[in-house]
Amino acid sequence: MIPQRPQQLIQRLICGDCLAEMAKMPDDSVGLVFGSPPYEDCRTYGIGFKLKGQEWVDWMVEVYRQSLRVCKGLVAFVVQGKTCKYKWSCTPAFLIADLHRAGFNVRNPPVFNRFGIPGSGSIDWLRSDYEWIVCVSHPGRLFWSDNTACGGAPKYKAGGKLTCRKKSGERVNHKDQGVWGIYEETTKCNPGNVLSIPVGGGIMGNPLCHENEAPFPEKLAEFFIKSFCPLGGVVLDPFLGSGTTVAVAKRLGRGYIGIDIRQSQIELTERRLVE
Repeated sequence: MIPQRPQQLIQRLICGDCLAEMAKMPDDSVGLVFGSPPYEDCRTYGIGFKLKGQEWVDWMVEVYRQSLRVCKGLVAFVVQGKTCKYKWSCTPAFLIADLHRAGFNVRNPPVFNRFGIPGSGSIDWLRSDYEWIVCVSHPGRLFWSDNTACGGAPKYKAGGKLTCRKKSGERVNHKDQGVWGIYEETTKCNPGNVLSIPVGGGIMGNPLCHENEAPFPEKLAEFFIKSFCPLGGVVLDPFLGSGTTVAVAKRLGRGYIGIDIRQSQIELTERRLVE
């Protein structure tokens, strides 16, 4: 018998508008969508980007709609609002609410916990140390996940029989039926939805990322790719930037599709991928 060659992984970089380019893609053609869009009009990115408030939310709802159509798994975007004149825009909360009202299957959002810039924050308020990761999926269980892929050993040893509570509040053995939540002893824990990942020069994963205006660390992309895209699957980032998501996907044995409206970011990513 002639041995079969491993299937060629999809590796594509596309310069164009993400909504227009995703509209050309088949349904359920990728396993994970992950990236980070512009945070309202905080930066223009040299293309005059200026969506803010409800206009930005409406645009992002359409981005989620197209992303979910092409994705058979999880769609996750790192987002944040902006503070101006001592007032927060609330756009991540509005986005979650509008996705829910539009019928999307919204998942309990993780948060990206990172230390903010020293001295940042307004003169009377607190430094921003987290960003929202707004997640949606098709109804029901994800087609693939490994939710302990980035977990570790239990922090504390078991202190007796595992129990949980019924809806009435009655405590019962965890193996009984009709209870909310099942707790099992394990050697590798679910890491939870607060993702504490350091950021800054020298710890982002690649120095080229700083040629983009708003990079995120490779470990953040690594968490979602390992947890929600199978080996050999395809990861889509509609906001490619410096190519963090696709670089990590390639390193971890996944295919990738990256879209960015700026040719400069396509070229930056190409430099990163050949290193």
